[in-house]
Amino acid sequence: MNELPEHVRKNRVRWEATAQSYVAAGEGAWNLDSPCWGIWGTPESKLHLLPADLVGRDAIELGCGTAYVSAWMAKRGARVVGIDNSESQLATARRLQREYGLEFPLVHGNAEDVPYPDCSFDFAISEYGACLWADPYRWIPETSRLLRPHGRLVFLTNSFLHTLCADERESYPAHEALQRSAFEIHEIRWPGDSGVEFHLSHGRLDSTASSIGIRDRGFARGASGRKCDHQIRPCDARLGTKVALRRSLENQ
Repeated sequence: MNELPEHVRKNRVRWEATAQSYVAAGEGAWNLDSPCWGIWGTPESKLHLLPADLVGRDAIELGCGTAYVSAWMAKRGARVVGIDNSESQLATARRLQREYGLEFPLVHGNAEDVPYPDCSFDFAISEYGACLWADPYRWIPETSRLLRPHGRLVFLTNSFLHTLCADERESYPAHEALQRSAFEIHEIRWPGDSGVEFHLSHGRLDSTASSIGIRDRGFARGASGRKCDHQIRPCDARLGTKVALRRSLENQ
């Protein structure tokens, strides 16, 4: 087994230490009749982030935490796999699986190096999971490897603009002026937080995805030389519903 990168090890320690504080939110999300997304709780009926027909499709949640998104997909008939860096988060997920009578694999691992073969999944999703805590230059190519032709990737993460303007003190509001360079931003370590976040501009995310064969539309050839026709749908939840909805509708 490959040695875990330093940021993966740091994030594992961070999430093991904070997992308990996410239990209640996970329990509430498992109990929802219909999915709600992001910090604003925008309903699935407005965003349509999940495929209309998940029955019989293979799906993976990258950085699943307590696996409530995985549960939503399983309830819709998908064959789901959840992977997360925190064993404590997965322990909560397994307890909730038993309580709700849902069974699907939960993998303790690194979303940058998923122990599944090429072309294993039709759909991949991350809500503040791998898309925030894993290196996009690693997890996006890995997701492309995992997706079948015509597969789709959907993810929700922090607003890039907010990240550029955010104060280093978590409880303080964002500044009106940029606090860091949009051209240099990639890995962020906030003072007082042992974790490592990753942020790329929309342009750099798009170019990273395009370089390995993931496209919003059209036909492309993947880095491995095999044909693929993936879709990527970045939904910036902290900018509100408009951005997420517009991007969703563009790809219908």
